[in-house]
Amino acid sequence: MTGAVPSAEARRAGNGGRGDDAALLKVEGLEVHYGGVRALAGVSLEVGRRQVVSVIGANGAGKTTLVHAITGVVPKRAGRVLLEGQDVSRTTPEALVRQGVTLVPERRELFGALSVEDNLRLGAFLRSGARSEVKRDLGWVFETFPRLAERRRQHAGTMSGGEQQMLALGRALMSGPRLLLLDEPSLGLAPLVVQEILRVVAALRERGVTVLLIEQNARAALRLADRGYVLEAGEVVAAGPAAELERDERVQAAYLGTGPDAR
Repeated sequence: MTGAVPSAEARRAGNGGRGDDAALLKVEGLEVHYGGVRALAGVSLEVGRRQVVSVIGANGAGKTTLVHAITGVVPKRAGRVLLEGQDVSRTTPEALVRQGVTLVPERRELFGALSVEDNLRLGAFLRSGARSEVKRDLGWVFETFPRLAERRRQHAGTMSGGEQQMLALGRALMSGPRLLLLDEPSLGLAPLVVQEILRVVAALRERGVTVLLIEQNARAALRLADRGYVLEAGEVVAAGPAAELERDERVQAAYLGTGPDAR
């Protein structure tokens, strides 16, 4: 399978032979202000190749600002964003998509008056590959989300929230990402739909796609992730292997509803 889900071998070949242990994404001392309000205060994190890394935190912690700063949607006051060691801090969102960095925003931003298939094909708009590759990737997305295949002619705006989230994720995959940023993919969705979305994210990791997952559902995020970060008031207050964070009493009390201090 080529295009949206390259193999691990292809990923390594494209990276000049470097192994999966090197970080695909590094964020160093990222600071963002909205007027006089500091939204991010020196945030640093790493995302290794073929990893799912979760950032958890309450509403207003700065999670969405973080992915918007990484992708160039909002300006940075300080800090750097490195993609495979190259500074992309000043790179435009469109140019980042061309480099394989794709964001699935919280609001999905679908074209409601267009069909499911047209939305998916628009995801491949910036790709330079052959039409045959786009066609194969479209088939893979329909295999991954059979509901989208059933509704391929339906207008996106008439679909349920869960179906729209599947479409937003499918459209992102059509861009051929090597780094996929997901902003609150479970927000407002039924538990069964959330399970389906997270199942797909886990499958993408096995296919060589690296994922940075921004998620308020801390339990689901940590159980899926290789590594996690806890964001509070724009600062990283805890970081480590996801399994360790899930066992941390402070994290349990604040985000998982368990632990000695849980209320």
